[in-house]
Amino acid sequence: MQRILILICTIVLTFLCSNSAQAATTQLTWLDTDPVDTTAFRKATTPQTWHFPEDFGPHEDYQTEWWYYTGNLQTEAGREFGFQLTFFRQGLAPTVAQTIVPKTAESTQSPQSQWRGNQIYSAHFTISDIAQKNFYPYDRFSRNRIALAGAIADPYHVWLENWSATEIAPGQVRLEATTPEVALDLMVEQTLPPILQGDRGLSIKGLEPGNASQYYSLVQQPTKGALTINGQTFTVKGLTWKDHEYSTSSLSPGTVGWDWFSMQFNNGSALMLYLLRHDDGSLETTSAGTYISADGKTTPLTFQDWQVKVLSTWKSPQTKAVYPAKWTIAIPKLDLTLQAQPLMPNQELKTQTATYWEGAAAFEGSQKDQPLQGRGYIELTGYADRLDSLLSVRN
Repeated sequence: MQRILILICTIVLTFLCSNSAQAATTQLTWLDTDPVDTTAFRKATTPQTWHFPEDFGPHEDYQTEWWYYTGNLQTEAGREFGFQLTFFRQGLAPTVAQTIVPKTAESTQSPQSQWRGNQIYSAHFTISDIAQKNFYPYDRFSRNRIALAGAIADPYHVWLENWSATEIAPGQVRLEATTPEVALDLMVEQTLPPILQGDRGLSIKGLEPGNASQYYSLVQQPTKGALTINGQTFTVKGLTWKDHEYSTSSLSPGTVGWDWFSMQFNNGSALMLYLLRHDDGSLETTSAGTYISADGKTTPLTFQDWQVKVLSTWKSPQTKAVYPAKWTIAIPKLDLTLQAQPLMPNQELKTQTATYWEGAAAFEGSQKDQPLQGRGYIELTGYADRLDSLLSVRN
């Protein structure tokens, strides 16, 4: 799903930080105070030809990119956990050669700092302890300089300080993240080819030309490893979902937020839906989804193919935002009906840049008269802060 909200806020914070504390202490900034000229970046207008493993890596000719891991895990005894580990890249300018200019007595040009970069990385990391109903959210930022943060394609590696996704062997990625309270160390195995979302990977987000992303997912990935919470380590296994998107676009005017569902079922199938919401609750016509069968075959879905009904809500005690908290989902063309519900209510992230809800969820229903169960993740934006009001800060 297109998480433009978070990245737009990231760049606003970047300008604020680079033009105040950084300037005061080092006389250096990451970029001039003028807004980023997005015309210099490439836009997603047509389906691309995909090449893996190259396309696992960064695409710095696009302004915005993210590698999004969410997963549902449990111990041998059945204790459940959820996790999110996401890396965002925001281009301040298209990539050009970075040259260090030495300062000489004859030169009035200041040397270019090795800290100065044209890419900003941020990351979000959460663990949901379902049994204890405890939620642990964290976020951080860094430049793409002196190895603080970055991304490479082959061997695949995305990192921000000691949070990382690293290819250990073909099709095997190690996820690592550590904080004073919690940590994860997981091995994730790819079992299906990349699922190209939308039209051969071109995922339309609005009616304006170029308002789209290049988007693939890796689903039904067996995962095993360890989670540590306040010094107690749990051996866990489960499934991980990965999204990777890149674009130079924003959502259409009047789009206040979105609801995004990723579901991994016990019969090996998977389902993704994203609902782009208008102020009156109606859906943007570019809302879409994909059903993935156990053998990796895909069925594209448009907003006319499903009915999603909210059954109840949850009010955040921290932000007072009211989020949907239970749904029915019906997709007649798949003969599929589901009920969706968070595994625990409070999975709201109030980060330095944005407030949104993203958490572990359960899905239960039937398909073609056969019982269907699964776990997954739901993301809800625009409930604490309207997306269009935040966009006005950027514009």
